[in-house]
Amino acid sequence: MRAITNDSINAFLNANKFNRQNMSVEIFPNVTILKLHGNAIAYKYNDPNNTISIDSCGWFTNTTKERLNGLPGVSIKQKKGIWYLNGKEWDGKLIDLK
Repeated sequence: MRAITNDSINAFLNANKFNRQNMSVEIFPNVTILKLHGNAIAYKYNDPNNTISIDSCGWFTNTTKERLNGLPGVSIKQKKGIWYLNGKEWDGKLIDLK
């Protein structure tokens, strides 16, 4: 895992502001948002379950995949151009992690 991925994921999970190169973390009262090139690729809601949602924002790149794979409970693999999230085909649209 790249250092920027590790640092941005740690900031995201701990609700700390972050801004380096193509990654940023924004904090709001009800949600923390992880952004790649200004696209919101992950949300951590301040609900009792601390629900995390992810989204590829339509970008099926190695960088997007690597950043999302840095999150706990996320394993994205690619086979013949199709992404699989935790073993199930995923279209990259917003999804809550269990």
